[in-house]
Amino acid sequence: MKMQAEVIREGELEKRSDSLFQLWKKKLVVLTKDSLSLFPDGHKRAKGKELGFGSIVKVDCVERTGKYIYFTIVTKDRKEIDFRCPDQSCWNASITMALIDFQNKRAIQDFKSRQEMEQAAGTQERRLARAP
Repeated sequence: MKMQAEVIREGELEKRSDSLFQLWKKKLVVLTKDSLSLFPDGHKRAKGKELGFGSIVKVDCVERTGKYIYFTIVTKDRKEIDFRCPDQSCWNASITMALIDFQNKRAIQDFKSRQEMEQAAGTQERRLARAP
């Protein structure tokens, strides 16, 4: 059973559809420390799409108009997902900060893992050097 992650922010965003007409559709969005989940029609009961931060490279192309802030989430497979939010809502900043926090934690974990592996390899080499 998957544990519920702590919700950083929840609310409404508009996502541009992939269809020919590229219409803007409202989505209920739940931001956690590990992902951004999108639910159709504003209901968490429906099956949502989860964008894990491990698959997101960056939040890009921030543009402000009088009414909206437009931004793009770029994934590791180079897919670009366009969003817009009301000017004062700052969703792009919330997502960017959560993504940076996730990436920093992952970098620290990777560094510690490499350090532990190097220490283990060094211990092994010292043992072999002492062997008759």
